[in-house]
Amino acid sequence: MFRIALFLGTNIAILLVLGVTMSIFGVEGILDEQGINLDLASLLLISSIIGFAGSFISLMASKWIAKKTMGVTIIDVPKNSTEEWLIEVLKTISSKAEISTPELGIFKSNQLNAFATGASRNKSLIALSSGLINQMNKDEVEAVIAHEVSHVSSGDMITMSLIQGVVNTFVIFFSRIFGHIVDRMIFKVQKGHGPAYFITSLIAQILLSILANIIVMWFSRKREYAADSSAANLVGSYKMISALKTLSLKSKTNLPDQMAAFGISGKEETSFKSLFSSHPSIESRIEALLKHS
Repeated sequence: MFRIALFLGTNIAILLVLGVTMSIFGVEGILDEQGINLDLASLLLISSIIGFAGSFISLMASKWIAKKTMGVTIIDVPKNSTEEWLIEVLKTISSKAEISTPELGIFKSNQLNAFATGASRNKSLIALSSGLINQMNKDEVEAVIAHEVSHVSSGDMITMSLIQGVVNTFVIFFSRIFGHIVDRMIFKVQKGHGPAYFITSLIAQILLSILANIIVMWFSRKREYAADSSAANLVGSYKMISALKTLSLKSKTNLPDQMAAFGISGKEETSFKSLFSSHPSIESRIEALLKHS
């Protein structure tokens, strides 16, 4: 799974663009109280505006990014019996979950995967890989759809964006403080800000964004367990367990981060890399389902 790919990459890019724009238009001047010390209250306010803007722009663009990057074909009118069955299953499960039926799409990939994305519960997209449809039995496909519907019904995409917004805020806040400290203590700039402030701030922002991603991915792993449990309630735990076992045997994810956080399989990592994984191991997910079945 791409750990620092589309979702984080888009988010960082937006933050950098907004940060540079802020500097060009002199907005950061209000952060410099009397040209000497940072105005922390103003800094926190501006950081929160930029931080949440980056997160919600990413959220609003998520469905469009998914369709373009993954080559998702939306099923508006079923072309065969398989597509008819998929739409019927999605409608049934969505009704049980008490949400509007999401758009259903298919993307070409031999890998077994699926994802949910979208700006809200009622304007979401669920996409399945062609490999998953062809290699899983109907019970397992049904469980995968239920898993993705659970992400949508729980509002995980909105909550993820809120958490990302909070994280972004503190990334920007502390990166500017680091830039200010370097500017004043190392380069001895006494008033205003020199080039070191902007360079240090941008570098710190990128590094802190990567570290802050640990928090976002921790939340994502917790939501995977919840989505599995919800799917088990919707279609039966044996179907969800069977789907996970098939994924464990056949699946290697290849989803951008924008979608990977709400994909079905994820890539299992070990040791330090597991901190940056959006999914817990499939074995631990099966164990959790068995305990509650």
